[in-house]
Formats: sequence, structure tokens, C-alpha cells
Amino acid sequence: MLVENCPLCTADGGTLVWRGDKLRVIRAAEQGFPAFYRVVWNDHAAEFSDLSAVDRIVCMDAVALVERVLREQLAPTKINLAALGNMVAHLHWHVIARYEWDSHFPASVWAGAQRERDEAREAAIARQLPQVDEMLQKALTLWAA
Repeated sequence: MLVENCPLCTADGGTLVWRGDKLRVIRAAEQGFPAFYRVVWNDHAAEFSDLSAVDRIVCMDAVALVERVLREQLAPTKINLAALGNMVAHLHWHVIARYEWDSHFPASVWAGAQRERDEAREAAIARQLPQVDEMLQKALTLWAA
């Protein structure tokens, strides 16, 4: 089921990295956080509990896979996972690589900045993202097979 006025039903929601039958992985353009990914459920569901038990496992396995690839490829200080849906009531999980030097660490990316942005370090991470996306594509394709 798709909802006409839902932005995640009508568009990918960012740079499409991989699409499967049930979900997709996108890279979001979030200033200051270059390794900000989302696992988006393809059909419209507002809440995680709207999914069947089997689909909840599929969704969380995909979230864990994205987390694992980000950890292996980018060696972040921490990975943040969140499924808020307050702004867009379409099920999606944020998977965000965080670093002790990022402007908001250790607070949430939605909190106030703790320090100035380190644009040189952000750019260094951003340069690695094409390889990260490739690794995500390979891992997700194998997982979905």
C-alpha cells in the first residue's frame, strides 16, 4: 500500500543505494553527518508494529547489516539507530555513523551542536561513501538472495 501524500511513498527519500522487494536503503543528505543512511520500508507503514513478525525480522536484519557495513568501512566511534517518524509517518530507520569529533557528539544529531563542524573530517568521510555504498549493495544483494 502506498499513500499519495507521503514523501517516502512518492520518492526514495535520498540517494538510492539499494532497493529490494520489501525495503530500500538510501543515503540522506544531512549536513554535518555524511554517513547518514536510512532503511525505508517500501510499503506504507506508520509503525514498526504494523509489520508482520516475519517482516519485523527482515527489517531489523537489514538495519543490522547496514550498521555492520558502516562499522567495518568507516570505523565510527558509535552507530546511532533511530525510528522516530514524527516528521514523516512512514516506517524508516536512521543508521548514522557518529564520530567523537562531529559537531553534535555525544548528543543526538537532532540536538544542539556541541562544537563547530570539522568540515575537513566530514569531507574525508564523504570521499569514502562511494565505496561504502558499493559494499552495502553487495551485502544487501547477497542477504536478499
